[in-house]
Amino acid sequence: MTTAPRPAPEQGLLLRLAAPLQSWGRHSHFNERDTAPFPTRSGLIGLLAAALGRTRTEPVDDLTTLSLTVRTDRPGVPLRDLHTVGGGLPARDTVTTAEGKKRSGDKTTLLTHRTYLADAAFTAALTTTEHTPSTLLQDLVHALNHPHWPPYLGRRSCPPEGPLLLGTSDDTLHHLVHLPIAASPPRPGTDPGVTFTSDQPLNRLPLPPTLQTPDATDGDTPAGAVNDQPTTFHPRRRTYSSRTVYQRTLHPPTTQYAGLGTHHLLALAAYTDQHLNQPERSRR
Repeated sequence: MTTAPRPAPEQGLLLRLAAPLQSWGRHSHFNERDTAPFPTRSGLIGLLAAALGRTRTEPVDDLTTLSLTVRTDRPGVPLRDLHTVGGGLPARDTVTTAEGKKRSGDKTTLLTHRTYLADAAFTAALTTTEHTPSTLLQDLVHALNHPHWPPYLGRRSCPPEGPLLLGTSDDTLHHLVHLPIAASPPRPGTDPGVTFTSDQPLNRLPLPPTLQTPDATDGDTPAGAVNDQPTTFHPRRRTYSSRTVYQRTLHPPTTQYAGLGTHHLLALAAYTDQHLNQPERSRR
């Protein structure tokens, strides 16, 4: 059997996206706020823009040149929460209607439902393309280590736990495949695998022979489309475009599952210190 050529290495940075709660809006509309099952491009590009100190009216064209590939370490558990907005306030401070007016009387309090992912953990690779400015990665590393505004995972109420920036690499997808997984090893016979989601075909993942599964899909066919490519975050004309999504499921060895809490953090620190570039970060 002929071995397929190894895909060309891709330069980029790796993020750890874990928190008690996170939420990545996909079809959110007025009082119903949903979440996608994985971090969205709009959510992560917004996180990067905030770290850089860009206001919502500033362009993000350079950030949208980055390619996003997400590994789902733990999918989390959907949590739907009820919120009230605008109650008990003077008329001038209540929620503004679509017509630009203020609510009054018994209409001042709004009920909203918001969905979160509880106890989810993802590892994300942001890789450069031919259109990415040469200094962008360096600027992002500095911004993520010294963010202008605090980063959050989809909503301001969802700050990340532990390290956010894992490091940079000239072979980012290789490390996305091999980084310790933030989950306990699956029980024998019940291995659901680890899902990768990307805006580019996933047959480009550099896999060792042990993960090559000829009878499984290699992620080169689109799995669907999501409307999460930001054009502008301007409050009055926020717009997004659709992008294709590719997915692939792999079954890593049980030794790659590092468990939860400090067990995973120690394994992660050992791996990143050995394999990733960590500019501006002190050695652990």
